[in-house]
Amino acid sequence: MKQIALVVGATGITGSNLAEELLAQHWDTYGLARNPASLPKGVRAVRADLFDVDQLRQALQEVYPTHVFINTWVRRDTEAENVRDNASMLRNLFDVLAEKHSVEHVALVTGLKHYLGPFEAYVKEGALPETPLREEQPRLDLPNFYYAQEDEVYAAAKRDGFSWSVHRPHTVIGRAVGNLMNLGTTLAVYASICRQTGRKFIWPGSEAQWNGLSDVTDASILAKQLIWASTTPEAKNSAYNIVNGDVFRWKWLWPRIAAWFGVAYEGYSGAIRPLKVEMQHDHETWRKIASEHGLSSEKLDALASPWHTDLDLGRPIEVMTDMKNSRIKGFSEFQSTEDSFLNLFERLREEKIIP
Repeated sequence: MKQIALVVGATGITGSNLAEELLAQHWDTYGLARNPASLPKGVRAVRADLFDVDQLRQALQEVYPTHVFINTWVRRDTEAENVRDNASMLRNLFDVLAEKHSVEHVALVTGLKHYLGPFEAYVKEGALPETPLREEQPRLDLPNFYYAQEDEVYAAAKRDGFSWSVHRPHTVIGRAVGNLMNLGTTLAVYASICRQTGRKFIWPGSEAQWNGLSDVTDASILAKQLIWASTTPEAKNSAYNIVNGDVFRWKWLWPRIAAWFGVAYEGYSGAIRPLKVEMQHDHETWRKIASEHGLSSEKLDALASPWHTDLDLGRPIEVMTDMKNSRIKGFSEFQSTEDSFLNLFERLREEKIIP
C-alpha cells in the first residue's frame, strides 16, 4: 500500500531533514507548518496552525496520511503553560485525523529533557540521573511537556487504533535556520564572528561537559530511525533513544571545530562563560559580516540560539544515551560526530549562511 507521510513541524531541524529522507525513499510527503515557505523541494505544503482546529481541518481536507511524524513544540514562559499548550496542539491534530481513519502509525520526537527535566528545573532538582541514560528510566516527578505530548499520543493510539513510537534525540546537529535548538549552526555563526573579530573561540559550558564523555544526534540518523520504527513491526509501540553511535569529549572536538574555522580557541578555565553573554553585542557585527560576504541573513537571531546551546553545553554531568533498545531490534545506522559538524559547516558555507 502507498505510504503517505504527514510531517508536523516540517520546516524545523528534525522535520526538514526527515522530509528530505522520506522523499529520498519515495514516500508521498506532506509538510505541515504555520509558514511552509521553506519546505524542502518536493514536499507538499500544508499551512495550518495547530491551535486552530477549523483551519487545521480545512488544511488537511484532502490529506489522508498513513504515517504522522510529530517534530514540533512551542515554548512558553512556564512549564505549566508548556504542558497545556503542547498537549493542546497534539490533541487538536489527533481529533482532526481521527475523522479520516487513515493513520497507521504516529512517531513523536521529544528529547533529553525527558530524563533531565524541563527548562525551568533543568537538572537542578533532585539527584542527577545515572548515565548512560536509558529508555526504561522512570519519569521525573516534575511537570514536563514531553510527558504531556507522550500522553496525548498514547490516548489517541488507544482510541483510534494506530501504533506509535517515541524518539529521544539530543543535541541535534543538522541544517536548519530559525530553529530554537540549533547548536551546530549556532557554533558555526559564533566561530565565524570570532574569525572576523580576532576573538578566541571560547568554550561556554561546564567542566563536566568539557571533560566528560558525550554523544549527539545527527538529524539524518534521527530521520532514518523514525522511518525504521514506523515501518518495522517489532519496533512499534516503544520509546527509543537516538544518537550517532560514537562518543567523544568536547575537549577533543572543540579544537577541531576551531581549526576548521581557522580560529584560536580557549577551553574550560574554571567557570561557565555563557554564549548568550559572549554573543549579546554581536548583532551589528553579524550584520556587517553578512553584508560583506553576501550572506542569506543579516539577523543573528534568525540563525543562532545561544540560550539553548548554553543549556546543552552547561549540563553539570556528562551526557551519554544508551541505544540498546533499537540495536536489539535491528536498527544499525551509524554516523561520525566529527563528520556531522564538518559536513554541516560545509553545507552552511555552500548555502551562504556563513562566510
